[in-house]
Amino acid sequence: MVKVKICGITNQEDAVMAAQAGADMLGFIFYKKSPRYITPQKAKDIMSALPAHIQKIALFVNEEKQVISDILNQIREIDMLQFHGDETPQMCNAFNKMIIKAIRVKGKSSLKDMTKYKVNFFLLDAFKKDTYGGTGLNFDWQLALDAKKYKVPVILSGGLNPDNVKEAIGQVLPYAVDVSSGVEYSPGRKDASLVKKFIERVKGGHK
Repeated sequence: MVKVKICGITNQEDAVMAAQAGADMLGFIFYKKSPRYITPQKAKDIMSALPAHIQKIALFVNEEKQVISDILNQIREIDMLQFHGDETPQMCNAFNKMIIKAIRVKGKSSLKDMTKYKVNFFLLDAFKKDTYGGTGLNFDWQLALDAKKYKVPVILSGGLNPDNVKEAIGQVLPYAVDVSSGVEYSPGRKDASLVKKFIERVKGGHK
């Protein structure tokens, strides 16, 4: 069964709603330039209210190692780190957590650096200059198939929504799908009906 990651959680209402709708992973963005940025204290309050089976993912973009360490010490509930910037393989391996490394896909050449990373998952997102995630843009899903040859589980992201996620899964068969803007009514505010529809489409519910 393909897993669902709902990213850009900014409030407890959306987090609980997504968990109840069947999400497997929730992403919390600690990148201050993002419209979905959340403070560590608020994220901790939300995470502590979530069921244990929900994987809580902390997302960083080109952050200092000490800042990440401080947040990990503050928020014990974090299960996984997602690096969505230009982090080195050494940076990704500096923490005792499961790691998602995002690859911003422009073309086939974008995949070449995947061999350098020893991480648990690759998240493939659409490339947009000076923008790290949440673009609402698609990329060529054939490239996601090419990425699977590296034998690291792939999380498919970039422009997914309830209308195209079944097609994306049918073409790529990823480990998981990741959505943020595709289930929002405004940045950082999730639309409950879209979240429910997205998860149902992924997990084989209503058409």
